[in-house]
Amino acid sequence: MHLARVVLFALALAAAPAAAQLPDFTRLMREEGRAVVNVSTTYRLSWGGPDAPLSETPAEELLREFLRRQLEPYVPRDYESRSLGSGFIVGADGYLITNAHVVGGPQGQEIVVRLADRREFPARVVGADSLTDAAGLPRVRIGDPAAIEPGEWVAAVGSPFGFERSITAGIVSAKGRTLPDESYVPFIQTDVAINPGNSGGPLFNLRGEVVGVNSLIYTGSGGSIGLSFAVPIDVAMQVVEQLRTRGRVIRGRIGARVQEVTADLARALGLPRAAGALLAEVQQDGPAARAGLRPGDVVLRFDGQEVETHADLVRLTAHARPGDTVAVELLRRGAPLVLQVRIGEQQAEPAAAVAKPRAALDALGLELAPLAREERAHLGLEGGVRVQRAEGAAQRAGLQRGDILVSVNGEPVASVSEFNQRIERAGKGATVALLVQRADGRLFVALRVPG
Repeated sequence: MHLARVVLFALALAAAPAAAQLPDFTRLMREEGRAVVNVSTTYRLSWGGPDAPLSETPAEELLREFLRRQLEPYVPRDYESRSLGSGFIVGADGYLITNAHVVGGPQGQEIVVRLADRREFPARVVGADSLTDAAGLPRVRIGDPAAIEPGEWVAAVGSPFGFERSITAGIVSAKGRTLPDESYVPFIQTDVAINPGNSGGPLFNLRGEVVGVNSLIYTGSGGSIGLSFAVPIDVAMQVVEQLRTRGRVIRGRIGARVQEVTADLARALGLPRAAGALLAEVQQDGPAARAGLRPGDVVLRFDGQEVETHADLVRLTAHARPGDTVAVELLRRGAPLVLQVRIGEQQAEPAAAVAKPRAALDALGLELAPLAREERAHLGLEGGVRVQRAEGAAQRAGLQRGDILVSVNGEPVASVSEFNQRIERAGKGATVALLVQRADGRLFVALRVPG
């Protein structure tokens, strides 16, 4: 018995120093949290009615009239939609940073920014958000994302699900992550709990400096599972500076489509290791073609900076200044070569991308998932697909995450591909009637397919 007490006492002493080493975020929250704001965006939507714009075809006019008569007794024709997010003040002039999708609603939206001291200010989108008639604003201190390391403690402050000034903490999981369709940003990956409403808020290091802008999560449930991603603050500040001075972001281009160098490709091309960016296609008369680059070249360095992956070349090219001439070091059939490339300016769509048709489903802003057989049986459905994400046209029509789409223009939907076929058959610019099951009831939603 006496021995047991001694052992437990020794364990307690041994554990005490380890516990004392855990980070304390109270000072960070007290001093830096004042510059974190809640961003509330409100905009009005309409599902149609007597004063709605005329349809392009008589059939669409009949459909709108049918929906008006069926829905008007139950659903207001005009209604408000709100979105919540976070942001942080970066200058005494009232500029703040948030994510584009937080304030990316339709025209006529109202944006209100609420500070920690409960002051509220109207805001407008100027590329970055500008507060008007504000004084005595707290602001964050900007850190160096390059100095952080995997395993380092970080904290996020924001408004998850509308709960303002919430702080969550974790560690940096990795740096320089490349995500699908996001090749321009070397994301910081963390295991910090990030949820809807945190988007646009700051990621702090232990010195109370902002090192990133919390942007997105990977999740199957809609909540955090420990896979969170933040835009490095230096990347965000570069964008802010361009928006403030030019009103738009200018990116460079060389006119080439690149791909990853896999281990198999490295062996096939006679490369010493799987590194660099392989040029799969070079645009005719583009900057790369004029400089002499060819398909099959493997770029190893760009303007003196190492190209380890194809995503590195995409980022370096985008950040290059149009009109500048840079040195590109490459391997061609195993032989080293240096070429001088004059950087072009990227237009709305990346010139290096290969043109390919965009599915109507993508244009709707919908992410759908099939229903399991057991779920169909439980809901008493023969088909249907579940809405996993609704943005853009789908969100404006009133679709929500969790909705089940049962039919399109009266035709049952049994799979995601079948839904896509129905939409494509309706055609661009058409308005379709979706039968939606939401909770324990059903309703029709009029969705206009973007042209």
